[in-house]
Amino acid sequence: MSLVGKPAPQWKAVAYVNGEQKVVSSDDYKGKWYVLYWYPLDFTFVCPTEIRGFQALLKDFEAEGVAVIGASTDSFYSHKAWFADRKTFPEPITHPVLADTGHQVSRAFGVLDEENGIAYRATVLVDDKGVVRAFSINDVQVGRSPSEVLRTAQAFKSGGLCGADWHKGDPFVG
Repeated sequence: MSLVGKPAPQWKAVAYVNGEQKVVSSDDYKGKWYVLYWYPLDFTFVCPTEIRGFQALLKDFEAEGVAVIGASTDSFYSHKAWFADRKTFPEPITHPVLADTGHQVSRAFGVLDEENGIAYRATVLVDDKGVVRAFSINDVQVGRSPSEVLRTAQAFKSGGLCGADWHKGDPFVG
């Protein structure tokens, strides 16, 4: 069953936040737009390409008033060790990354591969009223485009009817 158009589940988890361990929750984003993206595992090959991609676009997301939050089922300590690897992450990861070790957040959004205990590559866009506006899931072997997630957020925030490949500044359809 799709969560699109419905209130986003409430969530709370320990997170890696710019090198520190903090508790982050959906309450922290009340009245704000946010993207919550999951990746399967730390110390893998596809995941860092996505994490670096979201980090590289962080200022663009922020300019749109959209917070970015990552998540996996790994621990804070695993995140901290992995993000400290400057070969894999030449630039620091400054957006929060949830450590959903108990799988509560992944389960609440329906993105947990129960058999393997890891999250699929999922992305959810939640608006400032707490409603899920976009939701996508990939199997673990194929990454997503952070640029497309940004474009989708911009389209929703524009308030217009946005055709395929619409970009900020393009005319609306209809």
